[in-house]
Amino acid sequence: MYVGITDKDWFETLREEKCDEVNFWKPGTSNFRALEPNELFLFKLHAPYNYVVGGGFFVRFSSLPTYLAWDSFGIKNGTRSLSELHDRIRKYRGRNGIVRDNPSIGCIILTEPFFFDEEDWIPVPEDWKNSIVQGKIYSDEEPIGKRLYETVTERLQRIPSAFNAESSADRYSETITRHRLGQGAFRVLVTDAYQRRCAITGEKTLPVLEAAHIKPYSEHGPHLTSNGILMKSDFHTLFDKGYITIDPDFCLEVSHRLHEDYGNGKDYYKYHGNKLLVLPSQESQMPAREFLMWHNENVYLG
Repeated sequence: MYVGITDKDWFETLREEKCDEVNFWKPGTSNFRALEPNELFLFKLHAPYNYVVGGGFFVRFSSLPTYLAWDSFGIKNGTRSLSELHDRIRKYRGRNGIVRDNPSIGCIILTEPFFFDEEDWIPVPEDWKNSIVQGKIYSDEEPIGKRLYETVTERLQRIPSAFNAESSADRYSETITRHRLGQGAFRVLVTDAYQRRCAITGEKTLPVLEAAHIKPYSEHGPHLTSNGILMKSDFHTLFDKGYITIDPDFCLEVSHRLHEDYGNGKDYYKYHGNKLLVLPSQESQMPAREFLMWHNENVYLG
């Protein structure tokens, strides 16, 4: 597990909002390699508040432009506006000697966060040093880390909603598929899985790319990468309205209804029958057949 240092304001904002996911961002873009997906990330407040006050479960690290971090997570960034996020970034960059005005920040995406009441805050481990700037790794196979882990799980038992009727914290040590990913994490995971390119056209202009659910969340479609495809916003609109679909062989189909309903569509018919230009490199992230078939049968106006 990892104990990361953060602001009390960031923590209080998220605790008040009862967020289902959070972006533990940092002003620089250097990679975060301390954890594997599903491992425990704990929040330790800046001195003089030398306590572990909550945490979450690691999903992914991604370097994101600030506008995309805000669009994806909003207040789950721990700020109440994009301008406030920019103000905090500038403050920390100045404090940390980061002089380059990089529009991107490092985003440590966490799911199922938990926030302890003040009476349940945990004093930092005895080996914690005031010189630590960002955070420290602990292992539950070592005495200090084991005590910290046991104390955290004991505190979690006092939060009924933390387990959703499952009485044991052991489930958090199993697999990332056991966690409920939020909309923000879904967007980032899909964006990165498709190498930040439109699956249909290969377009790289990030502001026009959107993570489309194959089976909509409103129809109980999950926030899984295998239920997502990265598309330009116009293709996303047509996909959601049923004018295009993707078949199980990953080929694009454009409905005859597009021309019938709007008298045009030549810019889209030229892609009819084409295989997706960009697909994830990992098999587990590929569009799942079950979701593609659902869209073909329930949404597509073929």
